Amino acid sequence: MKLRDIISPFSAWSNIVRTPVTVKDPLNERPGADRYRGFHKNDVEACIGCGTCEAVCENKAIDMVPVEGIETTKADSGLRPMVDYGRCCWCALCVDVCTTGSLTMSNEYTWITDNPDEYRYIPGVDKKPWDNSEKGWTNPGYSLYNPERVNMDEVEPDERITNFIEIAKGYSKEQAEKEADRCVSCGICVASCPAHMDIPGYIRAIRDGDMEKGLQLLYDTNPLPEICGRVCTHRCEEVCSVGVKGDALAIRWLKRYIADNVPFEKYKKILGLESLPEGKKHIAIIGAGPSGISAAYYLRTLGYKVTIFESKESPGGATMYGIPKYRLPMDILEKEIGLLEEMGVQFRFNTMVGREVKFDELYTAYDAVFMGIGFEKPYLIAIDGEDAKGSLQAIDFLREVNEGKKPELGHRVAVIGGGNVAMDAARVSRRFGAKVTVLYRRRIQDMPSDPEEIEGCEQENVHIETQAIPTRIIKDENGKVKGIEYLKAEMVTDAKGGRPKPVAIEGSETILEVSTVIGAIGQEGYFDFLGTEWLEKLKIERGRVVTNDAMQTSIEKLFAGGDSVNAVADAISAIADGHKAAMGIDALLSGQWPVVSGQ
Repeated sequence: MKLRDIISPFSAWSNIVRTPVTVKDPLNERPGADRYRGFHKNDVEACIGCGTCEAVCENKAIDMVPVEGIETTKADSGLRPMVDYGRCCWCALCVDVCTTGSLTMSNEYTWITDNPDEYRYIPGVDKKPWDNSEKGWTNPGYSLYNPERVNMDEVEPDERITNFIEIAKGYSKEQAEKEADRCVSCGICVASCPAHMDIPGYIRAIRDGDMEKGLQLLYDTNPLPEICGRVCTHRCEEVCSVGVKGDALAIRWLKRYIADNVPFEKYKKILGLESLPEGKKHIAIIGAGPSGISAAYYLRTLGYKVTIFESKESPGGATMYGIPKYRLPMDILEKEIGLLEEMGVQFRFNTMVGREVKFDELYTAYDAVFMGIGFEKPYLIAIDGEDAKGSLQAIDFLREVNEGKKPELGHRVAVIGGGNVAMDAARVSRRFGAKVTVLYRRRIQDMPSDPEEIEGCEQENVHIETQAIPTRIIKDENGKVKGIEYLKAEMVTDAKGGRPKPVAIEGSETILEVSTVIGAIGQEGYFDFLGTEWLEKLKIERGRVVTNDAMQTSIEKLFAGGDSVNAVADAISAIADGHKAAMGIDALLSGQWPVVSGQ
């Protein structure tokens, strides 16, 4: 042994007079850096339970769990993330991808307990000392997905008001894939879709370039995807999680992209419709609108014979006769409805139930009946002068235009109402060269129309006069419309907490010179074709038929759906009703479970 080996240990004593480099109390004297990625925090009120954090975690350290006191809604799953610190590696991807920005990390990193179960907790619910910490890791401002939507090209307003060519041009392959890449596959959208379509699934199919798989997923719950890809009210986009901090995903347009890019001649093979079974039982469907077509499609796939009775000369209901062709071209309708004919669905056009054939005959001759008649009886404006020549109802006006007729509107048109039908009537009137004013009794933000329809009106120089209450239509000496009088209104707060009400301002009478007035304040159902005996058995409340969850009415073999049942009154809800009714009819006729009659 060398002398230095013996002396070396004693040399450490020289450090006794130096300032120590260690921390005597590391738990209290060594805080994490200001941007340290420590234990998780979550603003449970801002969180919508989309589960994106769970999906991105490669260590499976996050589980979405129900939390007491948080209700499930269409925009909130009711779940919140639980973190397992036995698995977490503090990479913070969960924070970076959080669509609402609710999930963050404190700069706290020390936690001592002898109970390992405590290291699994729900941030923001299980209270912790670091909940109010202002330091730590938050999303630094970048996004793991593009917050901006890929816009769809459209025909310019000055060009499109001269014709009925489709406005939206559709996505290219590059555009669709780029937009699909924005989807975080959280699935929040599925709950808000009346048809509960597998939205993440068909968007994934676009990313994978598998259009056939995408088409199959569309048709699983919606046999009219090309129609819905153009005119669906897309409530799914209202709850899209990526829309919290950016633009909502263009779900409707992506659906359209799939349907537009699969050749129609391949549909039957892709969807497995080439050799459908056909049993002995036969179903009658009243009305060839979206709900009736949906019911027919799914009943045929289940092996039933199906005959649709339609009072008009073509199928499609409101989609055929009410939606302008610049929104929904005729060939789209013909293609999707043509598929039903190839499947063996029989159509009897120009056949009004109650006139050419009695309802009692259908109910007796068929094993079940589905009624999808829609709301085709318009509400009157109920003001003086409504009987004037040139006073029209929007639903009749739009039908005539779609039938190829050219109405005489004159130089200036007033449209009364604020829904999609009113916007359609206004924009169609512009295409006939009229100057158009929409009179709406409330504010712009109160209008029930889709925002893009309001925007379309504004782009096409339709003037929207808000807080305007029509009082009378003024006639000329020949009984023709020459003007409309309205009162300006002020919005008065509702003492019971409801939305503000328009109250006319005394002395604010205003006369607008017009040659045509088009009413668009809503429609109602018409059930007299059933006959007195059946009407007495049918339960109707507030103008709509009452059904159970299987869409069965108070009459055992009669099922119903669409606008005559569903107050939402849009195509996708009608399609969902038809699907549910098909399943209900199958359950009733196959004896799978006892369908409860009526409600």
